[in-house]
Amino acid sequence: MTITIQSRKAKARSLQKHVRDIIMGLFTKLTIDDVHSTSMGAQGEDVMLSSRAREFLPIQVECKANQRFSIYKQYKQAQQHGPYEPVLIIRGDNKKALAVVDAKYFFSLFKKLDGENSHRDK
Repeated sequence: MTITIQSRKAKARSLQKHVRDIIMGLFTKLTIDDVHSTSMGAQGEDVMLSSRAREFLPIQVECKANQRFSIYKQYKQAQQHGPYEPVLIIRGDNKKALAVVDAKYFFSLFKKLDGENSHRDK
């Protein structure tokens, strides 16, 4: 079965909106102007964050909705969008969306949380 370009773009657009909705649901201080899905074919990040949103999430997001993935190639594309931490969001057909991040960055998030929790205990 051949998937049309229009169908692929619809899947990608759906994933971008899903990521936007997750961010908006978790960071209630942000407004719709702070997080938005970019148009299909636009250069750069797939989910654009305002400078205010980057205070909470210093990342840049690339979304891919495919049956198969070239993770390292697609992660490299996310790296090229700018100076923030690249995050590749992927979702296969009928699968959950997953985030691909640098392992050191991933574990540093827990270290940061641990540091914040230790300050609360004092």
